[in-house]
Order: sequence, then structure tokens, then C-alpha cells
Amino acid sequence: MKDFIETKSASRLIARLSDEERNAILLDLAQTTEAHTAELLAANALDLARMNQADPRYDRLQLTEGRLKDIAADLRKVASLPSPLGRVLKHSILPNGLEINRVSVPFGVIGIIFEARPNVCFDCFALCLKAGSACILKGGSDAKDSCTAIVGLIHEVLKRHGVAAEAALLLTSHEDTDRLLTAHGLVDLIIPRGSSRLINYVREHAQVPVIETGAGVVHCYVDRAADMEKAKAIVLNAKTRRVSVCNALDCLIIHRDRLADLPALCQPLFDKNVFIEADEEAFEQLQVIAPSQTVKAGEESFGTEFLSLRMSLKVVGSLDEALEHIARYGSGHSESIVTEDSETARRFLAEVDAACVYHNAPTSFTDGGQFGLGAEIGISTQKLHARGPMALEEITTYKWLIKGEGQTRP
Repeated sequence: MKDFIETKSASRLIARLSDEERNAILLDLAQTTEAHTAELLAANALDLARMNQADPRYDRLQLTEGRLKDIAADLRKVASLPSPLGRVLKHSILPNGLEINRVSVPFGVIGIIFEARPNVCFDCFALCLKAGSACILKGGSDAKDSCTAIVGLIHEVLKRHGVAAEAALLLTSHEDTDRLLTAHGLVDLIIPRGSSRLINYVREHAQVPVIETGAGVVHCYVDRAADMEKAKAIVLNAKTRRVSVCNALDCLIIHRDRLADLPALCQPLFDKNVFIEADEEAFEQLQVIAPSQTVKAGEESFGTEFLSLRMSLKVVGSLDEALEHIARYGSGHSESIVTEDSETARRFLAEVDAACVYHNAPTSFTDGGQFGLGAEIGISTQKLHARGPMALEEITTYKWLIKGEGQTRP
């Protein structure tokens, strides 16, 4: 546990930095990332060479010059955000004169466990640093070379600013995962980012507090009062913008009164090579236009996070039936309705139990950057402490500061 002890020690130094000092580190890292683009892409190429391009994780694993520019821009964005620390969340003065303040403070050491997404190294380091915490990064073996190169740059920048490199610790082995999960007293919080299998493993084995960023089993309900042009754009964007991310559409639900519109609604999906597992009613409609891309749905078709050019389709006879389907199969991540009926929209927004609920907009917007939060550390599907996209405020905690003038309790 020597490495964890050193990171815990470094976290106290990080907490003492001023916001200006933290921002200077982030701006330096942005510039250094741009200057070392070739080296980062070379390391990423080693990871990509070990993965089949048909694997849905390939897109998440891949770094490009454009993506690295976007990462540098995100680092600068985080540096420009107000500090989440030292905010007075509650203030009162008791009758005896005691002044009580609840103030936002760093967590200390935050561990992030993720899979084939090397950009997470940048996002999580930036947010943890800005929020005054050290971080322990445990990436998947698929991204080992990329993560090693990225954390190497982070260490170079930290040392330039007189900060211990242990403030950003990279773990690489499966055994390290178990060490992290049981590091009670040295790690203050763990955030897993990845598949339901990873998240379940963390939940079952962690002896450290966990914020779950659960799988995204995402639905879009096209209501009987939907504007079909809006629906076509929303469904296509939600499904095909990036199929391997957690906010991508998994199940299209359509009202039975709009079955005649289903072929036109799905044709843009078929044009993008989407494969649809359709229930009996929808199958009959879609077999006519895309027999090679349509199969009959089974029970396993629903409640599945596909992360690929595949989705399911369910026909319902009412809003209540749509809500029941989402309640049964949804994961609490993101859900959407397309309708021009304000009362139907109101009920959907009020009754769907998910972190992000949309009306006439695609679930592809579930993202900390899109919400104006800067980079995100994950999307929480639980209800304790944080829910939805988690950025700076969500990775701080608070303490009570009490000031007196010698008062004693009777």
C-alpha cells in the first residue's frame, strides 16, 4: 500500500494549492498535450493494434488529433470554471452566538476504475485537481499504453509546478483493482466507469464508498402526438451519433396509432446500417423495407445496453404502457419522449425515474460538457450524493465550521 499512502499524502498538498495554482497546472497540461500529440497517438496506435476494429469499444479507445485538441480545450474549460471549494452552502448564527457554516471541501483521494477510454485519464485528473483531490486511475488493459503515456505527461507537468507526481497514480493490473477496492482509510471515494459487469464487480467487492455510473439502457418513446420529422431526427441522432457511449439509444418505443409511420421513422436508421430487434407488430411493418436488418425480438432484446449498431423496438398502446416498459427495463440513465401533447410530456417528465429525462430532444445530450459543466467524471445512475453528469460540485464534500467566543454547552 506504499503507493496509496504516498497518494494520500499528496492529496493534502493538492488541497493546499490555490485555485490559481491548480488552473496553471491544467493550462500547462493542455499545452503539453497539444505539443505531444504525435507521441500520444503512437501509444494509442499500440492499443488499437490489439483490438478488432469491429469491436464496439474501438471507437472509445481511439484517440485522434481532433479528439486530443478537444481534450486540450476541455482542460482549458475546466481551468476557467469557478472553484467548487470554499463555497458556503449553509450559514446560521445560533441564539448563543455560535456561527455555523457548511463549506464545500475536497474528498481527498478519488479512485476511478474505467475500461477502454484513455480520455478518462485527462477528464478525471482535471476534475479531481480542480476539486482539490488527488486521483488514482485504474484503466483497462486495452488502453494500457495510451494511459501510461497520458499519465506520464501529467507527471511531467506536476513536477514542473513543484507538485508530487503521486497526486495522479496509475494502476495497471487486475490485482491493483482489488487493492483499490479495499483501500479503506487511504481512498475516500471510488467511481467506476464502464460496463455493467465492471460496475457490479465494484459494487460487490468495494470496502470504500462508491458512486455508481451505471449502464445506460436508454429508451425513446414516440407518442401518438409526435411530430414525425422531429422524431426521425431525434431517434437517428440518439442511436447513431456514437453507438458505443452510454447515452446511445437502445430501445425505440412507438405508439400503436403511429405504426403507419414506422417505416419512414426507421429508414434513416437502416441507411446507417442499424439492425433492429422488433416485436411482432413492428416486425411485420419493417420486414417489408429491410428484411435483412430486422429480426423478431426476444425477451433478451429488452433491458440490453447494445453499444453497437443494434437496437430493439416495442409497440405500445398508451403512455402508461410505455412508462411501465421503461420502469421494467430502464437503468435510470436517460429517457426521452417525442410528443406535441403538453400533458403527456408533463407526465413523462414527472413519472420516469431516471437521471436525465428529455422532451423533444435526444439522449445524446446527456454529457457534462453539453450541460455546461466542463468535462465530466461520469454519469451517476444512483440517487445518493450525485445523480446524472458529475462534474466539479459532485466530487466535493462538505464540513461544518463552527466559530465561537468561549460559549459552553449547558
